[in-house]
Amino acid sequence: MYKRYRVELSAEQRQELKALISSGSPSSATNRHARVLLKADASPGGPGWTDEQISDTLEVSVRSVMRVRQSFVEAGLERALNRKRRSGPYPHKIDGRIEAQLVALVCSAPPIGHARWSLRLLSDRLVELVDLESVSYETVRRTLKKTSSSLG
Repeated sequence: MYKRYRVELSAEQRQELKALISSGSPSSATNRHARVLLKADASPGGPGWTDEQISDTLEVSVRSVMRVRQSFVEAGLERALNRKRRSGPYPHKIDGRIEAQLVALVCSAPPIGHARWSLRLLSDRLVELVDLESVSYETVRRTLKKTSSSLG
């Protein structure tokens, strides 16, 4: 069967992976990825197992085996062994100033025809009042929960 991402380890890489596994110090994910790479090695001297064989032996999903092989081919050994770290926190749409406006809006009278504010009404009105492209009602809910305000 044709494999799109073919793992071919050099002798140095194979030795490095074996040393990594035998040292016992890496995380379980790193250890598991190293074992997947060693079993998937299709170079001369490597076992060249199929994804299904590796999956059954190491008790991981076939998709995990495919992802490890892909990351090795595309980004190298270090990236295949270690997970990619998050780039950082995502910027919040609602800061302190907008949060204060939201709380003031909740405390005001609801629109005509409504008995009280709904989260969707609040998010729509907030977009009108503040210079925002959009705000989901779930963001409004989380913000109100954090401020321990009530819609009543």
